[in-house]
Amino acid sequence: MYVVIFRAKTRELDSEYFSVANKMRDIAIEQFGCIEFTAVTEGANEIALSYWPNEESIRAWKSHAEHKIAQQLGRERWYESYTVQVAHISREYSF
Repeated sequence: MYVVIFRAKTRELDSEYFSVANKMRDIAIEQFGCIEFTAVTEGANEIALSYWPNEESIRAWKSHAEHKIAQQLGRERWYESYTVQVAHISREYSF
């Protein structure tokens, strides 16, 4: 399993942002095999963790046409900066 870690400094988040974010999450899960998607915001800091079965799914999601438009809107309007990391999860524990 893989995790995509998205960390951002946000600008002003409007209602369109939340609509687009919810739609992108639904598409990632329903069309690209995303296993889980969690996002939190504290002040101007946002972090989103999405879990994926493989790197091919992540690449397909990154290049999806609607996601590309959302990425462009993010750079132009909603994010001051962001970082994306992709990591392989070799173990998981829970209680």
